[in-house]
Amino acid sequence: MTPKQKFEDAGFLILNDIYTKKEVMAIINKIDDANTDKDTFRKSSDLFAIRQFLKEIPGTLELIFTKRLQTVIKEIIGNNYFVVKSIYFDKPETSNWYVAYHQDLTISVDKKMDLDNFINWTNKQNQFAVQPSIYILENITTIRIHLDDTDEHNGALKVIPQSHVKGIYRPENIDWTKEQETFCPVNRGGIMLMKPLTLHSSNRTTNNKKRRVIHIEFSNQELPDKLQWSEQITEQFLYN
Repeated sequence: MTPKQKFEDAGFLILNDIYTKKEVMAIINKIDDANTDKDTFRKSSDLFAIRQFLKEIPGTLELIFTKRLQTVIKEIIGNNYFVVKSIYFDKPETSNWYVAYHQDLTISVDKKMDLDNFINWTNKQNQFAVQPSIYILENITTIRIHLDDTDEHNGALKVIPQSHVKGIYRPENIDWTKEQETFCPVNRGGIMLMKPLTLHSSNRTTNNKKRRVIHIEFSNQELPDKLQWSEQITEQFLYN
């Protein structure tokens, strides 16, 4: 089974050694140099996050979209995809931040509109989010770039394989007599690809180690009417 087939079947895939230690440090240094006083930067004792990460720190673009990552995008995600969302997560060494099982059911858009099959609108920090039709969700792929070694002791995701093919799958309806969770450890410089409809969760940190991750979502879908993705980077940049 090819990596693409494994990904399509399970709903997730781990690929290590996508970035060298030097490349990882270059990304970290660029983040550390950023101005963190903007509204898109969220800081607490359990989490530091940057929304619209690639917009806020554009100097990371050429560091992230290396030839290796471009090859992954072409061979596993496909052609004509573009970035529609990016977030940076820093889970500190002493974090008690626990995330229960869920699917990623919302997308980030530029405005609120009355549209069929677009529900559960929210607006946080001047950012509109909405749950779109399931067809749009099915055509999104997430890449999580790991800037630290990550395992079950410092927040590595755990997933339910093949849950992405079951539509909207509420956590309270998980049948644990049939489902089995899988931990997804990723080495520093590795990536995890995931379908948003794959049920996933993460535990609290217990080993006093950081977990820094860049979360980037890709789609090949244009939105209806005059609705736009709030953060879009075209395929021309991704497929150099």
